[in-house]
This record gives sequence, C-alpha cells and structure tokens, in this order.
Amino acid sequence: MDSRGSRGWLAFTVSAALFCTALITAAQTPSSPKVTQEKPTFTVQVALVTTDVLVRDRDDHFVPDLTKDDFEIYEDGVKQDVTTMTLVHGGRVTNVLALSPAATREGVLLPPVRPANDNSGRVFLFFVDDLHLGALDTASVRDLFKQIQKTLLHDGDMFAIVSSGPSSLHIDLTYDLKRFDEAINRITGHGLRPSEIVQSQTGADGPAELRYRTQVAFSTVKDALAGLEKVHNRRKAFVYVSEGYDLIPFAKSRACDPSAAFGSVFTQNETACLQNMVAQQADSGLPQGQGQQLTLSGIRAMGEEFADAALSRQLIELTKDANRANATFYAIDPRGLVGPLSNAGDNVDSREWRTFVTKAQTSLRVLAEETGGIALVNTNDFEQGLKRIDAETSDYYVLGFYSTNPDPAKRTRKLAVKVTRPGLAVWARKEYALRPQTSAAAPRQP
Repeated sequence: MDSRGSRGWLAFTVSAALFCTALITAAQTPSSPKVTQEKPTFTVQVALVTTDVLVRDRDDHFVPDLTKDDFEIYEDGVKQDVTTMTLVHGGRVTNVLALSPAATREGVLLPPVRPANDNSGRVFLFFVDDLHLGALDTASVRDLFKQIQKTLLHDGDMFAIVSSGPSSLHIDLTYDLKRFDEAINRITGHGLRPSEIVQSQTGADGPAELRYRTQVAFSTVKDALAGLEKVHNRRKAFVYVSEGYDLIPFAKSRACDPSAAFGSVFTQNETACLQNMVAQQADSGLPQGQGQQLTLSGIRAMGEEFADAALSRQLIELTKDANRANATFYAIDPRGLVGPLSNAGDNVDSREWRTFVTKAQTSLRVLAEETGGIALVNTNDFEQGLKRIDAETSDYYVLGFYSTNPDPAKRTRKLAVKVTRPGLAVWARKEYALRPQTSAAAPRQP
C-alpha cells in the first residue's frame, strides 16, 4: 500500500474512533432530569379530649339516665361528635360508650391491678402545701385531714398525697387507707410567719424567700397534674390544702421594720423607713417632703402591681394544666375563720394583715373557680363543704371527642356542653389547652 493509501486509512481509522468515543460519551451522560420538589408532609396528632359533666334537675338532683344523643359538645363554637361516654353514679363506673381499652402498664402513677370488683370512679390527689401552712396551724391541718378521711374518702377510692416541703409526702395512687393515716401523722406546717416575711431579704419584686417557696409549690402541682393527665375517664379531684399566696405582702411594714429601723448601719429598707418618716413629718406645704412621700409610695405601688401580675400569670398556667388533665381544684384553707394576729411577735399593721389574708384566699378561689371546683376559705364549716365535694365526685359523666380543628397553634380551645333535654342544669369545664409541641432538637453549634 502506498503512502497516500496508508495516510487515508489512518485518517479514516482516527475519525471512526473519535465518532465511537463521542457515541459512548453521549450514552454514558444522562440527560438532565426535570427537577421535582417533594411536597412537605405534615403530621397532625389528634388526641382524645375528655371533660367531665355534671347534670342536675330543678331539685338539684343528679340525672343518671342520659344517653350520648342527649349531649352536644362545642369547641370554639363548632359542634363535635361525642366519641366516648362514661357514667359514674354513686362512685361506680358504667361504660356507656367507650373505646376499646388499650393494654395498661403498671408504673409509678397507676396502682397495681386490683383483683376484685374494681369499679371505683373516684380519684383524689391531696396536695399539702406545707411551705404555705403555718407551724402553729399544724394541729388544724391534721384535724382537717382526719375529717377528710371520715367524710370524703370511702373504701375503693384511689388517692395520692404529695407535699411541697419538709413534710416529704409522696404517696402514689393507692387504695390503701392505712397510707392516709401515715401521711396525717407526718404533716407539719413550715410556712413563714409575718415577722419572718417582714425581716427577710427583699427586692423590688418582694421577698425573695416567699417567691421561691411559691415557685416550689407551683412546680410540685404541675408535676402532679402531669401524672393525673395519664388517668382517663375519671373525674379527678385535686384537693389543694394551703393558706394561699401573696408575693409582696406587708409592703409598709417591710419598708419600716421596727426591729431594725434605727440600727447603726442603715439598710435599703431602713433608709426608706427614715425617708418615709421624714416625709410624713414634713410640713404639707413643702414640695420636697411631698415629693419624697410620693416617690416612695409610687415605687411600692409599682412593686405590688408587678408582683400581682406575676402571680396571676402563674395561677392561669396552673388552671390550664388542670383543665388539660381534666382535674378539678378543691382549695381549702385549714385555718377556718381567720381573725387578727394573736402572736405578739408578729407585729404588723392590722390592715396589712387583713389585706394579706384576703389576697391569699383570693388566689385559692381563682384556682377552684377556673377549674369548676369550690374553695373552702374563711369558714369553719368544713363538713358541709366536704359533703359537697363528695357528691360532685360521685355522680358525673365523662364525655370524649376528637377535635375537628387540627391547628396546633390554637392551643387554648373554648368548650361548651349542652343537653337537649329541657329543664336541666349543666356544668362542664369552659376550656382546655393543648400541650406545646416538642420539635426535634437542633444540633448544637461547635
């Protein structure tokens, strides 16, 4: 083959090789696919909402023969379908309409399975707020619990007891009434006396020790309510024994502590005391004296306003937790009728003492009224009140529904329960609150 032929064959071979390589490359390179964006998937968990309902006739007698069709439940004005219905009459449970029971697990909260005839519909949780019960009132508190044992608790009732302080009471739900006797003997009041509050370290938001004790008490209640939330189809009575709350009491006495007002070293409180005295003794026509008096009064008023607002927020949170757990607060001040201070060492102004008692008992009334219970405060007739609690926890309906509103941002929902049968009075809780959603924890930054 001559050189020209060789060169032609070589050129053909190279061209063919390049063409094949181009084909192979094109075959191996996938065409650009269409970019498709996946739609996000939202998961909504719908939990069963339950509320207990009391229905009475014109003679104030419980009506036990209602059916599912006699009730109407509205959430935020929207009618819901009644899914479950339980009747408790005379403390005994009748499952009129119930979901298939899930397998139960024995744990810290629920007591061991009761082998014989367990048809109790009554669940009590007794909260002994010994951080807000005076040491001198210990005998009265123990007498109250003996009366509770006699009037309110019956064989077959489940109960638990927890305390906020050094009494160290923590009895999980049980049927054993002997545990109740043990608890009574351990109850001891550890509340601050008025003189101790006046002389304690204080700031613009009130005595620090008093605020700390209130936080401990409320935290204990929240934990107890979280446990009660796991108990279903029962009316849960939360018997709240305390002398109540006031975060900034005795403001005038704290600003002028007579036990240390004229010490050699003036504290902030003592200086305020002297300034107050100078302002009060100054001639009413002098603007300086008036200015001092108004300034001190204004600071005291602002502190009271902020402390009262903080206490209101905490009480609202507690009532939301109770409504979520379908629990009812029955608040009791074991002191009965509260008179003037009898201890000579507690030298506070009588008007301040009365204001303190009124505000503290009002906090107990709020807890009870916002959850459908009653407050036994400033009364010596505990027997009548305990009988009423006994009646309200013995006869009731428990209705359940699945909310048609999947919006998790709508945490607080208004409730209204009606009966179609005329002439009947209905009580049910007015609202409930969803638990805040817990999102997956984000990775920590190094």
